[in-house]
Amino acid sequence: MRPRPPVKGRGIFNGTGLVITALAATAVALLYPLWSYADRQGTVGANVLSAQTVTTPYGPLSAQDRDFVTKVRLAGLWELPAGELAEQKGTTAAVRTAGQHLVDGHTSLDAHVRTVATQLGVPLPNEPNDQQKQWLATLGAAQGEDFDRRFAAVLRLAHGRVFALVAQVRAGTQNSLVRDLADDANATVLDHIKVLEATGYVDFAALARDLAASPTPVPSPPAVAPSAAVPVLPSPGESYSLPPAAASPPPATAGP
Repeated sequence: MRPRPPVKGRGIFNGTGLVITALAATAVALLYPLWSYADRQGTVGANVLSAQTVTTPYGPLSAQDRDFVTKVRLAGLWELPAGELAEQKGTTAAVRTAGQHLVDGHTSLDAHVRTVATQLGVPLPNEPNDQQKQWLATLGAAQGEDFDRRFAAVLRLAHGRVFALVAQVRAGTQNSLVRDLADDANATVLDHIKVLEATGYVDFAALARDLAASPTPVPSPPAVAPSAAVPVLPSPGESYSLPPAAASPPPATAGP
């Protein structure tokens, strides 16, 4: 029997098929590490973080940035009224001065945060949260030196917690408006910390324990004898610079 003649082009097709198979195998080998890496926990976390960050004309706005803007607003909603209480009820000039600084600082800072929130589209609360309302109720019920001690204790603790948050946000934010707000908040909070400490009613040992613990309701004021509460005078040449207030605070009650 005569052998069947070869079909033209079969060798070419066979060669092409081998080339395609080899290319496909190479592509699989290259893509598999990427598919495998995408399933790792770290990559999933990065995707979640990206989903929580939005683009703005002022730079990326993260979930932490939005939380910070909200907390600056919340701080003003209760610390400014607390400052007004100190101006009215403080029994020492140092406590009344601290109250005035809170009013001035948060009047200015609140105007700033409301402007930033409008530009970034971040909704803001219009009243303090439940814990802050409890703090205000406690201060509203306290009288005399008990008020002074409670005011210094709770406000210094709150500012200590906020101070750490401001530093964290300022160090990591990619948004220029949030950076500016953090700079303003840092100056304001530091000023308030200094004038609260200058009242002489801050128990630093108790403060350290409270800051190390998880957030709690109203802290117990330190048991300070009347003679032990001595206002701390600033160092020579030291001054408390305040941001300009958006509105003049109510005049402080004249003291002895």
